[in-house]
Amino acid sequence: MATSLCGGLGTAASTALAQSEGTMLEEIVVTAQKRSESLADVPIQVNAFTAQAIEDAGITSTEDVISQVPNVTFDRGNSYRSAFITMRGLTQINNADPPIAFIVDGVQQTNQETIGVNLFDLEQVEVLRGPQGTLYGRNAVGGAINVVTRAPGNEFEGYLRGSYAEGDSYSMTAAVAGPIVENKALFRLTANYKSYDGLIENSFNGDEADFIDDDYSVRGRVLLMPTEALTVDLRAEFSDYRGGSNYYSAVFSGDPNDFVDPQSNLTGFTDGETRDYTAKLDYDLGFATFTSITGYTDFEQFNRADLDFRNPVDSPGGFQGLGIQVGQGQDLGFETLNQEFRLVSNGDQRFRWLLGANYLQTDKELLTRGFIDLDGSYGQIDNPALLIANQAETNDNEAWGVFAQFDYDLSDTLTLTAGARYDEDSRDQTNLGSGGTRDQTFDHLQPKVTLTWQPQDERLYYATYSTGFRSGGFNAPNVNVTQFEQETLENFEIGFKSQFLDNRLNLSGAAFLTEVEDYQFFYVEAATASQVIDTIDKVRIQGLELELQAALGGGFDASLALGLTDSDIRESLFPEDEGNHTPRTMPVSATGALQYGTELGDGMDGFARLEWHYYGKKYWAADNDAVQDPYHIVNARAGVRFDNLELFLFGRNLLDEEYYGEFFQPKYSGLDVAIGYLGAPRVVGVEAKLGF
Repeated sequence: MATSLCGGLGTAASTALAQSEGTMLEEIVVTAQKRSESLADVPIQVNAFTAQAIEDAGITSTEDVISQVPNVTFDRGNSYRSAFITMRGLTQINNADPPIAFIVDGVQQTNQETIGVNLFDLEQVEVLRGPQGTLYGRNAVGGAINVVTRAPGNEFEGYLRGSYAEGDSYSMTAAVAGPIVENKALFRLTANYKSYDGLIENSFNGDEADFIDDDYSVRGRVLLMPTEALTVDLRAEFSDYRGGSNYYSAVFSGDPNDFVDPQSNLTGFTDGETRDYTAKLDYDLGFATFTSITGYTDFEQFNRADLDFRNPVDSPGGFQGLGIQVGQGQDLGFETLNQEFRLVSNGDQRFRWLLGANYLQTDKELLTRGFIDLDGSYGQIDNPALLIANQAETNDNEAWGVFAQFDYDLSDTLTLTAGARYDEDSRDQTNLGSGGTRDQTFDHLQPKVTLTWQPQDERLYYATYSTGFRSGGFNAPNVNVTQFEQETLENFEIGFKSQFLDNRLNLSGAAFLTEVEDYQFFYVEAATASQVIDTIDKVRIQGLELELQAALGGGFDASLALGLTDSDIRESLFPEDEGNHTPRTMPVSATGALQYGTELGDGMDGFARLEWHYYGKKYWAADNDAVQDPYHIVNARAGVRFDNLELFLFGRNLLDEEYYGEFFQPKYSGLDVAIGYLGAPRVVGVEAKLGF
């Protein structure tokens, strides 16, 4: 029978996450360079998760994808959907642009609250490591994640999937698809829902801090093909959620290896909703394909939480020893319009080219308040007499870019790729309290050159020079650091992809050196309830990635991946930090998996999968004083598949390892105590899927 390899099974960049047929690994087609290509021929370290691989690994979120990829980490903290992705040493910061391009069905997401999301009804996910600014624009300094949802087809089909796990965790996904007019108009409708009582208990008030009251999404998609040359893809999605947030524990020891429960008197929550609309048009001109992608997002979110992260019984000294309890709230809303045009030549010519342009407009409103907590209610946030911080602002930006990439086969084995992109990003901020305004324009040219040598189909070697640009911006009004500079980098990389033993064994890897100027990082100034972005003058990041994937035969597949990242602060406003690792650096990470599939007879197949993820030491801040010890996460899935029914048992974090998903020392939190955000504990559950 056929079994599939997914992200934990090695993620070998050349045929990563492939489905194996017998003892051979299947070739995968990706769109990493905005044209369809065999993954084995793409001179980028890419991990591609096929639909079957996603199901085999039980992937349901961005976090699940990232856990399968070396040199990439996903941290949880702050609000319910906040995501802190670190890719090759470049990290996410609050209320600012991510270090990766996160693209869903061709539309780039511009806010961290729309990146750490549920993933469902997927066709493929591609993770590209290394700067991808030439094709993906500003902010793709660390890489890109390309999410492709399932498209409708000509056959009527559907499924219902549900699961139950510890903590009274319920989740359900349902999909139905088919033709409206065969070969002319097709539809797909999908819904996803989850709820969870929680397993991380607040030791003071007895609440489960990590609860999910509800988190649901509904997606509709229509595919129109009026002619053979023209395809119109229309997509709309609505999501609504309410879940626990900001459940930081007060860590009085200051030790990131001292794991304590949350103890706040206020239970944090996030309430939000998103509306997404996408229209994609592809027109085959014969010599090239013209593509237009239009995306619109309307997002609203309300976050309420404790601010001192303690309670009046155990900590009568209260906030900053003033004898008071304090809470916080943040209201965020934004609208984004994204438009991209591109023209891509046919891919079977010696000279191949791609031209494009994009436009982005974002209008964002942000209200941040800190208040004295007298009675444990969130209604106090609207009492002017209790406010200790009150910042209201709008942040609007208008960005555009033009880009081009050319591939030329110098010979049958040697290809030169050259590309460049120019981005301009204009930002305006208005202080709604004082009426004061600020504006600044950031721009950068991002060239890229790659030389690829492919002496035979099973071997590929490449050398790349690439650049990256993350826009600067403004901190909240009244913050001491008023503006942060744009982040730029140069990356030098060599890599290889190789297949052995008739494509039963794949080995790939890369070594990279990245020079960063004005490295952006984040900290909290609790006294003014401010989230502050600042920069480190010069940083050097160097690293190595190795990935092995094997179809062992007899139904067994296995793989192993290793990531090494060494970041070095070369020049800083704080000389004592020079020579240290950058914030959130994890020098060593690894992942591996063993998967088995077999026929059991009578139309029934058996399946089992064991994953291991190793997370090395983590340096939380630039002073490197807070270092979290290594830990291991072990996941497992096992079950049976019939023609239209699947039954599984699964377990996550089976060793019940304790760790923090975010940790701040007082120096960076602005509090008089360190705080940590506990990671998810062990969860065991069951899952079933019925197809038709």
